[in-house]
Amino acid sequence: MKILVTGANGYLGQGIVNQLIREQCHVIASCRSNSNLIDRKVDIKLGDIFDIENPYEYFDKPDVLLHLAWKNGFVHNASSHLEDLPRHYAFIKKLVDSGIKKVSVMGSMHEIGFFEGSIKADTPTNPLSLYGISKNALRSSVIQLCKNHGIICQWLRGYYIVGNSEHGSSIFSKITQAANEGKTSFPFTSGQNQWDFLDYDVFCIQTAKAIIQDDYDGIINICSGKPEKLADRVERFIKENNYKISLEYGKYPDREYDSKAVWGDDRIIQQILNKQSITK
Repeated sequence: MKILVTGANGYLGQGIVNQLIREQCHVIASCRSNSNLIDRKVDIKLGDIFDIENPYEYFDKPDVLLHLAWKNGFVHNASSHLEDLPRHYAFIKKLVDSGIKKVSVMGSMHEIGFFEGSIKADTPTNPLSLYGISKNALRSSVIQLCKNHGIICQWLRGYYIVGNSEHGSSIFSKITQAANEGKTSFPFTSGQNQWDFLDYDVFCIQTAKAIIQDDYDGIINICSGKPEKLADRVERFIKENNYKISLEYGKYPDREYDSKAVWGDDRIIQQILNKQSITK
């Protein structure tokens, strides 16, 4: 299986590419600039995907697209989300029109908006940020595009990723940065929101396992399937990594558009994982 991965050099891309290699896939890694994947068993293609006239030919006629590329994912109301939306669609459409067999796109639970409870594939969306609005619009348009062409489409709805890379922009990355700088305190919210947290390596495994199978398409939650208080998960993260840093609770207000308790329904991803485990 020849898989084109956009955003391959990003925070998520590097781990997912590594897992796809373990799954013995042929990976074509699309990176905007110099790549950290240079020593991996991948074909690296540099450049801006939006500037490529014929991406299907340029990327050596891939079977599958895994579209991870997205700018300012942690800046939820950046104008770039809406500005880049038509460019994401146009890029994917070029590949679909040229004959790619399958399209998988990384989505976000922020497409749902304010909601409490377990998010299922058919949970109504009402995004409350430019990031969520843009992802949701791309989801609707790409699913319809693939349907019109009779090809497989997967929308991989991601939740909260826990990882200690200092190069990311999540709260876990920021705490890692602060700890590495020798700081002993970290400004924090109340931490009472309950969200769906998934360790980085597990997130990458679930994503790779989802796209190398064709039995399940549409919306697939990449998630743990259970809620946990933000404060509890962050405190545990600090302990797991032996960071000498403490949280300053209440330093920042909770975001108004964040759900109080929300998590993904993990039944589909668990069926995918169980089926592949039995097959092996």
